[in-house]
Amino acid sequence: MRSQRRLAVAVTAATLIALAGCGRDSGGGQDEARSVSDGKATGEITVWAMGTEGEKLGAFAQDFMAENPDAKVTVTAVPWDAAHQKIASAIAGKQTPDVSMVGTTWMGEFAKTGTLDPTPTDLVDKASFFPGAWDTTVVDGTSYGVPWYVETRLIFYRKDLAQRAGITELPRSWEELTAFATAMKQKAGAESGLYLQPGGTGSWQSFLPFAWSNGANLVDGDRLTLDTPELTEAAAYYRSFFADKLSTTIDLGLQGSLEQSFVDGKTAAFISGPWHIGLLAEQGGAGFTEKFGVLPMPRRKSATSFIGGSDLAVFKDAKNRDGAWKFVSWLSRPQVQVKWYQTVKDLPAVQQSWQDPGLAGDPFLSAFGEQLKDAKSPPPMATWEQIAAVIDAEVERVAKSGTDPGAAVKAMQERAGSVGTGG
Repeated sequence: MRSQRRLAVAVTAATLIALAGCGRDSGGGQDEARSVSDGKATGEITVWAMGTEGEKLGAFAQDFMAENPDAKVTVTAVPWDAAHQKIASAIAGKQTPDVSMVGTTWMGEFAKTGTLDPTPTDLVDKASFFPGAWDTTVVDGTSYGVPWYVETRLIFYRKDLAQRAGITELPRSWEELTAFATAMKQKAGAESGLYLQPGGTGSWQSFLPFAWSNGANLVDGDRLTLDTPELTEAAAYYRSFFADKLSTTIDLGLQGSLEQSFVDGKTAAFISGPWHIGLLAEQGGAGFTEKFGVLPMPRRKSATSFIGGSDLAVFKDAKNRDGAWKFVSWLSRPQVQVKWYQTVKDLPAVQQSWQDPGLAGDPFLSAFGEQLKDAKSPPPMATWEQIAAVIDAEVERVAKSGTDPGAAVKAMQERAGSVGTGG
């Protein structure tokens, strides 16, 4: 999946050592935000951006330069699979750009190096962003960036199979989701009534929404809290889909067969992000869009999904700090966010942008917009990629081996506890 591919970049021990030894002050809640000067931006603003964003941002910035004729935005496109190491090396060598895209789950790690500039409090209104998106920028109470674009997860399902199964009301709770998946399998003939990722890289993104919806918190201060009753119950619920054979234990995403399985009706439903709207329409062919819909995450104590995307951060070593923040502020304008969506299909992090007819009038996208109001990301921590790998491994044991949920979350706590939060 798109976000998994982007963010599943391993953090090597060498990188951590390099960051720890780079000689910077520790960041995360110990910095005071400084204001930005009045007036137009001037001078060169260097920006690193990844993937399609890196390819398109340079041309997109022409409008900013038209408004700020004495400024020049220079964008360096960085491949996603090299981005983490490139940023880490730049921090260690004090060769950072003025601005960089930063994956949301990387914010804690990079903020802790003390190299990110706190977000000026008078630059943007944090209330204008989706709360879960803004939280990805906050480390130990201080914001170190601005959300640029977002994505979240919904349940894609086959409407024609639901009709065949006699489903007249869509599921809104855990119990109803289990009944929904059971009917899809037993009455509509699907092999998986609801496909859940059975472990492997990034499976925490499918599992943790159930834990969050059950009231679980991953940390208490700097202490990990993975062995709670709330997480145990979520693991038991996740396991039930495999124990009851409502989900295959084959990793369809890893095989590259998820979309075709959905088109063929073998998979009746699965959890994923907005990029699958286009993928399914393309793979299913003419008219297939009419055969599927999206559902919000089921409610327990809440109906919380995962929020991903990317933030924009300015470095303390920026040669053009004021210009950098003015460019970030410009990218956060509602109308600019809409135009950026029209350019690369990145969903806006600014809530007002979702009033645009192109977003509000699309039944698929508007559903994602609603879910974004109740979505969260793991708490920023320097060691998140290592913690995520621990959770992925235990999710796999629960799904494929039927490991007792209590034993699995205890193992999560023990293994992740030995890693720590890096705080």
